[in-house]
Amino acid sequence: MSDQIDTRITASLHPGNVRALADFSEADASFVGQVETAFSTAFEGLRQVHDAREAARKNPTWNEAQQIIATDDLARKTLDRATRAFDSAKANLDKTISSYEAQLTQPVEAKAALSVCAEIRAHVKGLTVPERLKFVQDAIANGDHTSASAVLGAPSYLSGLEGETAAAFTRHYHETGSPEVARRVRLMKAARGLITDKGGLIFKETEKAVGMRPDRVAALRRAKDDAERAFILKDA
Repeated sequence: MSDQIDTRITASLHPGNVRALADFSEADASFVGQVETAFSTAFEGLRQVHDAREAARKNPTWNEAQQIIATDDLARKTLDRATRAFDSAKANLDKTISSYEAQLTQPVEAKAALSVCAEIRAHVKGLTVPERLKFVQDAIANGDHTSASAVLGAPSYLSGLEGETAAAFTRHYHETGSPEVARRVRLMKAARGLITDKGGLIFKETEKAVGMRPDRVAALRRAKDDAERAFILKDA
């Protein structure tokens, strides 16, 4: 996987962008490895097309149209390979993210006896809304699993919490208890964001590497095909 810069290609497609993500670490590299490979496939493919265009210009037997068509032949193959790599990487990320998200949103299991949990929830429900929120926040922050799980391990209305608030606290509870899972989810979401935000640049960059708009290349191909038909030997 190349880490070389090529000024002919936008840096937004360089695979190094994956390792530059805030939550990236070598320990978690495998979780975004396919994304890095996809960007490398795109970047190296574009480099190859640029190199091919330069080589075509040096062919004394080709006019400009022949150079463009030959370059475009290669560009189509590299573009197909890159887009398939991006699609595959994103699809696999979506599956893995969903799996890890399930861990962060699963119901909380109460850590104390039912009677104790009921008393804790009754106490929380009797607090004001700000006090109630602070109680749960402090319990999670201080590692008070008994109190936090008593509130979050039962229907939210028993503690006086709104459903969305309880869901947010549940996620925060799991993220606090499993920081490595939370970090990996952030990393994978950021990597998916790179594909979503930057992957589409491959089309414009391919056009730049070929040196002509796709519609004009298509017109050249049609003209070439029409001309070649004149040289087909026909029956008398």
